[in-house]
Order: sequence, then C-alpha cells, then structure tokens
Amino acid sequence: MEQKYSHFRLEDRIVIANLQAQGRSIRQIAAALDRAPSSISRELKRNRAAQSYKPVFADQQGKARRWTGSKLERNDKLREVVLQALCNGLSPEQVAGRLALERSVLQISHETIYRFIYAQIDRHQNFAWRHFLTKAKFKRGWRRHKTPAGIDNIKDRISIANRPLYINARRQPGHWEADLIVFTDKKSNILVMQERTSRFIHLAKQQDRTAARIAANLATWFKTMPAKLRRTLTQDNGVEFAHHYKLNSDLSLKTYFCDPHSP
Repeated sequence: MEQKYSHFRLEDRIVIANLQAQGRSIRQIAAALDRAPSSISRELKRNRAAQSYKPVFADQQGKARRWTGSKLERNDKLREVVLQALCNGLSPEQVAGRLALERSVLQISHETIYRFIYAQIDRHQNFAWRHFLTKAKFKRGWRRHKTPAGIDNIKDRISIANRPLYINARRQPGHWEADLIVFTDKKSNILVMQERTSRFIHLAKQQDRTAARIAANLATWFKTMPAKLRRTLTQDNGVEFAHHYKLNSDLSLKTYFCDPHSP
C-alpha cells in the first residue's frame, strides 16, 4: 500500500517539543503523533536550535529548506526570455502559450509568471514591476466593467450609434465634440470642444462641474456662431452634460453621447 508523507505542521512541532521536555523517547513521541520514529529523529536533528528544539524555529527552518525560489528566479535564461516577451506587450498567457507552441525547452505556466511578478512587488515594494503586465495592475483580481452611473441620470440621451453616418466623413462643418478635463486637484476643470471638420479646438476654464454651468457656457459659445456651424454636438457620458437638452430647445442643436465602453 502506498504511503503518503506529509510535512510536520507547527502544531506537530509543539507536541514534539512538549513531549521531549517531559523526557519521552523518540518512539513514544512517534506513537503520540502516529509517525515513524525515523521521521521524529530526523526532525529533531535537522531543525533544532543551538541549545534545544524550539517549535517556531523548527517550523521556520523546515519552510526555508523546502522553498527553492520560483522557477523564474532559478532559471536566468527563462527569466530573460519571459521578461523580454512581457516588455513587448505579451500577456503571461500569451508568453506561456507561445513557448508551448514552439515546443521550447523553456516551458512555464502563466500562473508562475503572475506569481513571480507579484512576489517582486510584495518583496521589494517596487510597483514598477506591474508594468510588465498588460493591465499594469499592482494587485490581482478582476476589474468589474460596468455602465457609468451618469448614463442613468441623463435625460433624453441619444447614443452616438444613432448619429448620421455621414458625420464620420468630416466633410460637413458644424459637427462638434465636447468633453470636460478634470485635473487631480479636483478644482481645475477645462471644457474642451472640437469641430470635426476643421479640427478647431475651443478651451475654457470652468468654475465648477455642474450641468447647469456647462450647458450655459456651451449655449454662450454656440450663440455666437451661424446656424450652419452648429449642427450637432457629441459629448461624454458624464453628468456634467446632463442639461444637454436645453441646447436642443434653445439652439435647435442635436446632441449625442459617445459609447460608454469606448476608450
């Protein structure tokens, strides 16, 4: 019958230390733990401290002896190949798949690559290692993609999918695109508007991000233009553009909103 060997746990080592302190023999300790006497003897010889057997120290010694580093730490050639491929924009899955497809002697799983990268981040607190990964995340896990909450708060929102296709050709003037640039200090806001045909860009600093203020500023700009230069406006899905419908009624300007999943 095949016998399975399991490493000593910290709880086992505490029992060994207590029984040895009581003067029990190796065979008695082995019987108490249902282990072979040779296993107890080897544990006491290999993992004891200078003066006596200490369970915590023995547990640390045992773990240190079993750990040999990751495959990428042991194999310099493999590490060089993998990191070079990651620098070229391949994901760990693609790297592992390519090595397997090429039937290279250098084989590795994508999970080993992920563990190696995140181990370097944890060990050295060097977050630059995350740039070896395509999504540059410093923690593992899925990023949940969801529809922006602002879409539900935009009245009469019309998707860019319903915008006439001829506008994409950029041949007729008067079709604009707008977005709001928000800086990290959360105080500096710049409203950007670009005319699609001429690529003319209008920039203006905003006092705040309220929808009423943004709509009023847009209306002021468009009122200075002839009707043929204010045909449509395509905007981001932020709630700052929620009052777009006022431009529809006041200026007969058709408004559209971009695809929420577009980059």
